[in-house]
Amino acid sequence: MQPISGALCSVCGERLAGLFAVSSEPGEVRCELCRRAGPPYIRAIAYGSYDGGLRELIHLLKYDKVRPAANVLGRMLAEVIAELEPAFGSTEILVVPVPLHASKKRERGFNQSDLMARAAVKQSSLGGRLKLQSELLQRKRITKSQIGLTRHQRRENLRGAFTVTDPSEVAGRIVLLIDDVFTTGTTVSECARILRRAGASKVFVATAARTLKNDAAHVESSLEVETRMAMAATG
Repeated sequence: MQPISGALCSVCGERLAGLFAVSSEPGEVRCELCRRAGPPYIRAIAYGSYDGGLRELIHLLKYDKVRPAANVLGRMLAEVIAELEPAFGSTEILVVPVPLHASKKRERGFNQSDLMARAAVKQSSLGGRLKLQSELLQRKRITKSQIGLTRHQRRENLRGAFTVTDPSEVAGRIVLLIDDVFTTGTTVSECARILRRAGASKVFVATAARTLKNDAAHVESSLEVETRMAMAATG
């Protein structure tokens, strides 16, 4: 399980291929999508590509409920969070896991993003500057699976799904969103949009894994596997 290498978009972390544009910051480059319409977060960063051993490790936690896997994934998150430290400045950072709906959390028994966030905070070199806020962001309605949906359908599926429980906690603060996998970025973008609307000054995103364009064929097969697993889980 190796960290992502090569030229990456300085905003969303996508592997650069084809056209990209130089941003206003020296040495930074953006993918075509971020150049045309920047997301509501400052930067999204992931440890590795969503394939091979890393995908299996996430599945162990998420589907097989092997909780110790969260500690390994948390260590990976701690490494990428350290890369964001220069952008954080010296202020305290709110660490907010992407939430599950209450019914889904009861069914699974835990929120994998929350377990990973807790492990990352414990292992982070930033020490006491990271403040975990597991209940600050909530998923207020059940959404259907994002698998197989277009980008537009994903956005519509998530619209109005999240809410900030205490906007006063968010106002003027830097927020670090934690999730297991960055697929198209629709989920973290919607969460970031809601957090910004509640008053967050900046939102960053850290995930254990990310799908990459160069791995598109593998991603398709991975989605097929997840679809079968989801169908099996629902009977």
